[in-house]
Amino acid sequence: MTGPGKTPVFLQRASYRQRRLRDGAKLVPFLGIILWLIPLAWRNGGDSEKVGSAGVLYVFGVWVLLIVLAAALSSRLQSDAALSDPGSSEE
Repeated sequence: MTGPGKTPVFLQRASYRQRRLRDGAKLVPFLGIILWLIPLAWRNGGDSEKVGSAGVLYVFGVWVLLIVLAAALSSRLQSDAALSDPGSSEE
């Protein structure tokens, strides 16, 4: 809520979306670590602690998924120069 005399803060849509895309790109490595740890919880039905061929396929599938996700995010990101406001003096 805004009080009397306070103007609400509005962000430009393009810069707001770019910030959210950057935040998403920063979370990709953590998502990868979590997804790569999942096969460690699998059991093959035996007493062995091996992951097996399904685990290896899963790990490489996650790897390909992370590559595609990073490529998609990086293609949508703009450079810092395109986001800076002409009136701002931040460098």
